[in-house]
Amino acid sequence: MKQRSVLVVLFDGIQSLDVTGPMEVFAGASRFPDVSYELRTASPAGAPVRTSCGLTLVPDGSLADAPTPHTLLVPGGWGTRDPDPELVHWLRLHGPLPERLVSVCSGALLLAAAGQLDGHRATTHWNVCEKLAREHPAVEVDPEPIFVRDGRIATSAGVTAGIDLALALVEEDHGRDVALTVARHLVVFLRRPGSQSQFSAQLSAQTARREPLRDVQHWITEHPGADLSVEALAARARLSPRHFARAFQAETGTTPGRYVDRVRLEHARRLLEDTADGVAQIARGCGYGTPEAMRRAFIKALGAGPAEYRRRFGPHTADHS
Repeated sequence: MKQRSVLVVLFDGIQSLDVTGPMEVFAGASRFPDVSYELRTASPAGAPVRTSCGLTLVPDGSLADAPTPHTLLVPGGWGTRDPDPELVHWLRLHGPLPERLVSVCSGALLLAAAGQLDGHRATTHWNVCEKLAREHPAVEVDPEPIFVRDGRIATSAGVTAGIDLALALVEEDHGRDVALTVARHLVVFLRRPGSQSQFSAQLSAQTARREPLRDVQHWITEHPGADLSVEALAARARLSPRHFARAFQAETGTTPGRYVDRVRLEHARRLLEDTADGVAQIARGCGYGTPEAMRRAFIKALGAGPAEYRRRFGPHTADHS
Protein backbone atom coordinates (compact mmCIF):
# COMPACT_ATOMS: atom_id res chain seq x y z
CA MET A 1 0.00 0.00 0.00
CA LYS A 2 1.43 3.35 -1.05
CA GLN A 3 0.92 6.05 1.55
CA ARG A 4 0.68 9.64 0.36
CA SER A 5 1.37 12.38 2.87
CA VAL A 6 -0.64 15.61 2.75
CA LEU A 7 0.61 18.68 4.60
CA VAL A 8 -1.91 21.49 5.09
CA VAL A 9 -0.47 24.91 5.81
CA LEU A 10 -2.21 26.91 8.57
CA PHE A 11 -2.01 30.65 9.27
CA ASP A 12 -4.06 33.31 11.04
CA GLY A 13 -7.12 34.43 9.09
CA ILE A 14 -7.45 31.12 7.27
CA GLN A 15 -10.80 29.96 5.87
CA SER A 16 -11.73 26.92 7.95
CA LEU A 17 -13.66 25.16 5.16
CA ASP A 18 -10.65 25.42 2.87
CA VAL A 19 -8.86 23.27 5.44
CA THR A 20 -11.55 20.84 6.55
CA GLY A 21 -13.17 20.25 3.15
CA PRO A 22 -10.14 18.71 1.42
CA MET A 23 -8.99 17.01 4.64
CA GLU A 24 -12.38 15.26 4.98
CA VAL A 25 -12.03 14.02 1.40
CA PHE A 26 -8.58 12.55 2.00
CA ALA A 27 -9.62 11.14 5.40
CA GLY A 28 -12.71 9.56 3.84
CA ALA A 29 -10.62 7.92 1.14
CA SER A 30 -8.27 6.52 3.77
CA ARG A 31 -11.10 4.36 5.15
CA PHE A 32 -10.74 2.13 2.09
CA PRO A 33 -8.43 -0.88 2.12
CA ASP A 34 -5.11 -0.14 0.42
CA VAL A 35 -5.74 3.64 0.53
CA SER A 36 -3.77 5.78 2.94
CA TYR A 37 -3.30 9.53 3.22
CA GLU A 38 -1.20 10.75 6.14
CA LEU A 39 -2.68 14.13 7.05
CA ARG A 40 -0.68 16.74 8.92
CA THR A 41 -1.15 20.44 9.60
CA ALA A 42 1.55 22.98 10.35
CA SER A 43 1.77 26.70 11.00
CA PRO A 44 4.82 28.95 10.65
CA ALA A 45 5.64 28.79 14.38
CA GLY A 46 3.66 25.71 15.29
CA ALA A 47 1.23 27.88 17.28
CA PRO A 48 -2.59 27.69 17.11
CA VAL A 49 -4.20 29.88 14.45
CA ARG A 50 -7.46 31.79 14.42
CA THR A 51 -9.70 31.19 11.41
CA SER A 52 -11.76 33.87 9.70
CA CYS A 53 -14.89 32.61 11.49
CA GLY A 54 -13.24 32.69 14.94
CA LEU A 55 -12.49 28.97 15.19
CA THR A 56 -9.09 28.09 16.62
CA LEU A 57 -7.09 25.36 14.90
CA VAL A 58 -4.21 23.63 16.64
CA PRO A 59 -1.56 22.42 14.16
CA ASP A 60 0.41 19.20 14.47
CA GLY A 61 3.64 21.17 14.47
CA SER A 62 5.67 23.91 12.84
CA LEU A 63 6.49 24.26 9.16
CA ALA A 64 10.18 24.30 10.02
CA ASP A 65 9.92 20.75 11.39
CA ALA A 66 7.57 19.36 8.78
CA PRO A 67 9.01 16.75 6.39
CA THR A 68 8.48 17.22 2.66
CA PRO A 69 5.03 15.82 1.84
CA HIS A 70 3.71 14.17 -1.29
CA THR A 71 1.03 16.89 -1.51
CA LEU A 72 1.40 20.38 -0.05
CA LEU A 73 -1.95 22.14 0.31
CA VAL A 74 -2.26 25.89 0.92
CA PRO A 75 -5.76 27.09 1.90
CA GLY A 76 -7.09 30.62 1.49
CA GLY A 77 -8.76 33.16 3.71
CA TRP A 78 -8.43 36.74 4.89
CA GLY A 79 -4.89 36.03 5.99
CA THR A 80 -3.74 35.93 2.37
CA ARG A 81 -4.44 39.62 1.89
CA ASP A 82 -1.46 40.67 3.97
CA PRO A 83 0.62 37.49 3.96
CA ASP A 84 3.14 36.61 6.63
CA PRO A 85 6.61 37.17 5.07
CA GLU A 86 7.91 34.14 6.97
CA LEU A 87 5.22 31.95 5.40
CA VAL A 88 5.92 33.28 1.91
CA HIS A 89 9.64 32.64 2.39
CA TRP A 90 8.95 29.07 3.51
CA LEU A 91 6.75 28.47 0.46
CA ARG A 92 9.45 29.88 -1.82
CA LEU A 93 11.96 27.38 -0.44
CA HIS A 94 9.71 24.36 0.02
CA GLY A 95 7.07 24.82 -2.69
CA PRO A 96 9.18 23.17 -5.42
CA LEU A 97 9.80 19.98 -3.38
CA PRO A 98 6.46 18.08 -3.14
CA GLU A 99 5.11 15.98 -6.00
CA ARG A 100 1.91 18.05 -5.91
CA LEU A 101 1.47 21.68 -4.93
CA VAL A 102 -2.16 22.62 -4.32
CA SER A 103 -4.01 25.78 -3.37
CA VAL A 104 -7.61 26.36 -2.38
CA CYS A 105 -9.34 29.69 -2.91
CA SER A 106 -7.06 32.69 -2.26
CA GLY A 107 -4.24 30.38 -1.21
CA ALA A 108 -3.13 30.96 -4.81
CA LEU A 109 -2.08 34.46 -3.73
CA LEU A 110 0.43 32.94 -1.31
CA LEU A 111 1.80 30.58 -3.94
CA ALA A 112 2.09 33.46 -6.40
CA ALA A 113 3.82 35.68 -3.83
CA ALA A 114 6.34 32.87 -3.36
CA GLY A 115 6.93 32.65 -7.12
CA GLN A 116 5.46 29.17 -7.39
CA LEU A 117 2.85 30.04 -10.03
CA ASP A 118 5.09 31.97 -12.44
CA GLY A 119 4.66 30.60 -15.94
CA HIS A 120 1.70 28.45 -14.88
CA ARG A 121 -2.03 28.60 -15.56
CA ALA A 122 -3.97 29.05 -12.34
CA THR A 123 -7.30 30.06 -10.88
CA THR A 124 -8.57 31.31 -7.54
CA HIS A 125 -11.75 32.68 -6.00
CA TRP A 126 -13.49 34.95 -8.51
CA ASN A 127 -13.25 37.88 -6.12
CA VAL A 128 -9.43 37.91 -6.15
CA CYS A 129 -8.71 36.79 -9.73
CA GLU A 130 -8.16 40.37 -10.81
CA LYS A 131 -5.80 40.97 -7.88
CA LEU A 132 -3.84 37.82 -8.70
CA ALA A 133 -3.48 38.84 -12.35
CA ARG A 134 -2.57 42.44 -11.55
CA GLU A 135 0.03 41.72 -8.88
CA HIS A 136 1.54 38.65 -10.56
CA PRO A 137 1.63 39.19 -14.33
CA ALA A 138 3.84 36.10 -14.80
CA VAL A 139 0.85 33.94 -13.78
CA GLU A 140 -1.68 32.97 -16.46
CA VAL A 141 -4.88 33.59 -14.50
CA ASP A 142 -8.06 31.87 -15.69
CA PRO A 143 -11.01 33.24 -13.67
CA GLU A 144 -13.58 30.84 -15.07
CA PRO A 145 -12.88 27.22 -13.95
CA ILE A 146 -13.50 25.81 -10.49
CA PHE A 147 -10.04 24.26 -10.56
CA VAL A 148 -7.02 24.13 -12.85
CA ARG A 149 -4.33 21.46 -13.07
CA ASP A 150 -1.05 22.56 -14.66
CA GLY A 151 1.54 19.84 -14.25
CA ARG A 152 2.30 19.28 -10.56
CA ILE A 153 0.45 22.47 -9.59
CA ALA A 154 -3.29 22.52 -8.94
CA THR A 155 -5.27 25.60 -7.95
CA SER A 156 -8.96 25.93 -7.17
CA ALA A 157 -11.68 28.47 -6.63
CA GLY A 158 -13.41 29.08 -3.32
CA VAL A 159 -14.42 26.67 -0.55
CA THR A 160 -16.44 23.87 -2.22
CA ALA A 161 -14.11 23.91 -5.23
CA GLY A 162 -11.40 22.70 -2.85
CA ILE A 163 -13.53 19.61 -2.24
CA ASP A 164 -13.93 19.12 -6.00
CA LEU A 165 -10.18 19.34 -6.47
CA ALA A 166 -9.47 16.97 -3.58
CA LEU A 167 -11.93 14.45 -5.08
CA ALA A 168 -10.16 14.79 -8.43
CA LEU A 169 -6.82 14.07 -6.75
CA VAL A 170 -8.25 11.02 -4.96
CA GLU A 171 -9.66 9.79 -8.25
CA GLU A 172 -6.26 10.29 -9.86
CA ASP A 173 -4.57 8.34 -7.05
CA HIS A 174 -7.06 5.55 -6.45
CA GLY A 175 -9.70 5.53 -9.16
CA ARG A 176 -13.26 6.68 -9.64
CA ASP A 177 -14.98 4.18 -7.32
CA VAL A 178 -13.10 5.41 -4.26
CA ALA A 179 -13.69 9.07 -5.11
CA LEU A 180 -17.37 8.41 -5.88
CA THR A 181 -17.95 6.72 -2.53
CA VAL A 182 -16.29 9.60 -0.68
CA ALA A 183 -18.38 12.10 -2.65
CA ARG A 184 -21.58 10.25 -1.77
CA HIS A 185 -20.60 10.17 1.89
CA LEU A 186 -20.06 13.93 1.82
CA VAL A 187 -23.26 14.39 -0.23
CA VAL A 188 -21.50 16.21 -3.05
CA PHE A 189 -21.24 15.60 -6.77
CA LEU A 190 -18.46 13.46 -8.18
CA ARG A 191 -17.14 15.39 -9.63
CA ARG A 192 -17.60 18.77 -11.18
CA PRO A 193 -14.92 18.85 -13.85
CA GLY A 194 -12.32 21.55 -13.41
CA SER A 195 -13.49 23.25 -16.58
CA GLN A 196 -16.89 23.94 -15.03
CA SER A 197 -17.56 27.60 -14.42
CA GLN A 198 -17.33 29.02 -10.90
CA PHE A 199 -20.88 30.24 -11.48
CA SER A 200 -23.94 28.24 -12.50
CA ALA A 201 -26.44 29.97 -14.77
CA GLN A 202 -28.55 30.82 -11.73
CA LEU A 203 -25.59 32.32 -9.86
CA SER A 204 -24.18 34.13 -12.89
CA ALA A 205 -27.48 35.85 -13.49
CA GLN A 206 -29.12 38.00 -10.88
CA THR A 207 -32.38 36.77 -9.44
CA ALA A 208 -35.23 38.80 -10.85
CA ARG A 209 -37.01 41.05 -8.40
CA ARG A 210 -40.49 40.61 -9.84
CA GLU A 211 -42.22 37.33 -9.08
CA PRO A 212 -43.36 36.50 -12.64
CA LEU A 213 -39.79 36.81 -13.95
CA ARG A 214 -38.42 34.89 -10.96
CA ASP A 215 -40.93 32.12 -11.63
CA VAL A 216 -39.79 32.01 -15.25
CA GLN A 217 -36.17 31.58 -14.16
CA HIS A 218 -37.17 28.58 -12.01
CA TRP A 219 -39.26 27.16 -14.86
CA ILE A 220 -36.32 27.34 -17.25
CA THR A 221 -34.07 25.52 -14.78
CA GLU A 222 -36.62 22.78 -14.11
CA HIS A 223 -37.77 22.30 -17.72
CA PRO A 224 -34.75 22.65 -20.04
CA GLY A 225 -36.42 20.51 -22.69
CA ALA A 226 -39.56 22.64 -22.92
CA ASP A 227 -40.33 25.37 -25.43
CA LEU A 228 -38.18 28.16 -24.01
CA SER A 229 -38.60 30.68 -26.79
CA VAL A 230 -39.07 34.29 -25.80
CA GLU A 231 -42.70 34.06 -26.90
CA ALA A 232 -43.39 31.02 -24.71
CA LEU A 233 -41.60 32.48 -21.70
CA ALA A 234 -43.32 35.84 -22.14
CA ALA A 235 -46.69 34.09 -22.16
CA ARG A 236 -45.79 32.34 -18.92
CA ALA A 237 -44.89 35.72 -17.38
CA ARG A 238 -48.05 37.25 -18.89
CA LEU A 239 -46.06 39.93 -20.65
CA SER A 240 -45.58 40.85 -24.27
CA PRO A 241 -42.44 39.28 -25.81
CA ARG A 242 -40.80 42.68 -26.21
CA HIS A 243 -41.61 43.79 -22.66
CA PHE A 244 -40.53 40.40 -21.26
CA ALA A 245 -37.15 40.37 -23.04
CA ARG A 246 -36.38 43.90 -21.93
CA ALA A 247 -37.46 43.33 -18.32
CA PHE A 248 -35.66 39.97 -18.07
CA GLN A 249 -32.35 41.48 -19.17
CA ALA A 250 -32.79 44.53 -16.94
CA GLU A 251 -33.41 42.40 -13.85
CA THR A 252 -31.04 39.46 -14.46
CA GLY A 253 -28.21 41.08 -16.41
CA THR A 254 -28.52 38.63 -19.31
CA THR A 255 -30.87 37.97 -22.19
CA PRO A 256 -33.46 35.17 -22.03
CA GLY A 257 -31.67 33.39 -24.88
CA ARG A 258 -28.27 33.38 -23.16
CA TYR A 259 -29.82 32.23 -19.90
CA VAL A 260 -31.61 29.36 -21.63
CA ASP A 261 -28.43 28.36 -23.48
CA ARG A 262 -26.44 28.15 -20.25
CA VAL A 263 -29.11 26.22 -18.35
CA ARG A 264 -29.37 23.68 -21.17
CA LEU A 265 -25.61 23.30 -21.38
CA GLU A 266 -25.31 22.76 -17.62
CA HIS A 267 -28.10 20.20 -17.65
CA ALA A 268 -26.59 18.31 -20.57
CA ARG A 269 -23.17 18.29 -18.91
CA ARG A 270 -24.59 16.81 -15.70
CA LEU A 271 -26.35 14.05 -17.64
CA LEU A 272 -23.18 13.23 -19.56
CA GLU A 273 -21.18 13.15 -16.34
CA ASP A 274 -23.58 11.17 -14.17
CA THR A 275 -25.72 8.95 -16.43
CA ALA A 276 -25.34 6.48 -19.28
CA ASP A 277 -28.16 8.10 -21.30
CA GLY A 278 -27.48 8.30 -25.02
CA VAL A 279 -26.44 11.59 -26.59
CA ALA A 280 -29.60 11.69 -28.72
CA GLN A 281 -31.77 11.19 -25.62
CA ILE A 282 -29.90 13.91 -23.72
CA ALA A 283 -30.14 16.28 -26.69
CA ARG A 284 -33.93 15.86 -26.77
CA GLY A 285 -34.32 16.11 -22.99
CA CYS A 286 -32.26 19.30 -22.82
CA GLY A 287 -34.10 21.05 -25.61
CA TYR A 288 -31.44 20.82 -28.31
CA GLY A 289 -33.62 18.65 -30.51
CA THR A 290 -30.80 16.91 -32.35
CA PRO A 291 -27.37 15.58 -31.36
CA GLU A 292 -25.80 17.86 -33.95
CA ALA A 293 -27.33 20.96 -32.36
CA MET A 294 -26.01 19.88 -28.97
CA ARG A 295 -22.60 19.13 -30.46
CA ARG A 296 -22.38 22.66 -31.89
CA ALA A 297 -23.33 24.16 -28.52
CA PHE A 298 -20.67 22.09 -26.72
CA ILE A 299 -17.97 22.94 -29.25
CA LYS A 300 -18.77 26.63 -28.99
CA ALA A 301 -18.82 26.73 -25.19
CA LEU A 302 -16.33 24.04 -24.20
CA GLY A 303 -14.18 23.32 -27.23
CA ALA A 304 -15.17 19.64 -27.13
CA GLY A 305 -18.16 17.70 -28.38
CA PRO A 306 -20.49 15.65 -26.11
CA ALA A 307 -18.73 12.36 -26.87
CA GLU A 308 -15.30 13.75 -25.95
CA TYR A 309 -16.76 15.44 -22.88
CA ARG A 310 -18.26 12.16 -21.67
CA ARG A 311 -15.04 10.29 -22.39
CA ARG A 312 -13.17 12.66 -20.08
CA PHE A 313 -15.73 13.19 -17.32
CA GLY A 314 -18.49 10.61 -17.68
CA PRO A 315 -19.36 7.57 -15.56
CA HIS A 316 -17.06 5.32 -17.57
CA THR A 317 -13.93 7.45 -17.07
CA ALA A 318 -10.89 5.20 -16.96
CA ASP A 319 -9.60 4.14 -13.57
CA HIS A 320 -6.22 5.70 -12.76
CA SER A 321 -5.25 3.38 -9.94
